[in-house]
Amino acid sequence: MTVQKNDSEIQALEGKVREAKKQLLEALKQRSGESVEDFKFKRTDGSAVSLSELFGEKSDLIIIHNMGQDCTYCTLWADGFNGHWRHLADRAGFALVSGDDVATLKEFSESRNWGFTCLSGADSNFTKVMGYLDEKGSRLPGVSTFKKEADGGIIRVAHTWFGPGDDFCATWPIFDMLDNGDCGWSPKLHY
Repeated sequence: MTVQKNDSEIQALEGKVREAKKQLLEALKQRSGESVEDFKFKRTDGSAVSLSELFGEKSDLIIIHNMGQDCTYCTLWADGFNGHWRHLADRAGFALVSGDDVATLKEFSESRNWGFTCLSGADSNFTKVMGYLDEKGSRLPGVSTFKKEADGGIIRVAHTWFGPGDDFCATWPIFDMLDNGDCGWSPKLHY
């Protein structure tokens, strides 16, 4: 027999989760705070751009670490960001850095209608230095946030991984509310 939870118990649990998330965010920020170099990337038109340029007029920057077109999970996250990147970019610079070469990234991002800045990091050690390569040299998904200091220096403020059930993709929390959860679902490039 399943024990039923009443609304007040559920609200209390939700409050604990919100508080735990606040504590996690603070821990993420305390872990980082490292100075980083002004990495170089390639835009989908082949032109070079530096990390410092991605801030634009903002003092903060959000970078999405993306594994590339072969990762259906990374595609799912990027598709989701396509719906709200403008809101993020109103507050901070926003870009996605992919492991794909320029031509592959251009074709793939256009096929997905991604409106945000997509950059190739294929010729950069950015992903490695940021810690988003595994022990086999494969790229990993996640997000890093940066701030630009008055002297032009760049500090990574926080970073975390992407994975099923995280706070960066609405799909899994919504599936979790279904009677049988996600039933082993995984994303596809085409449905």
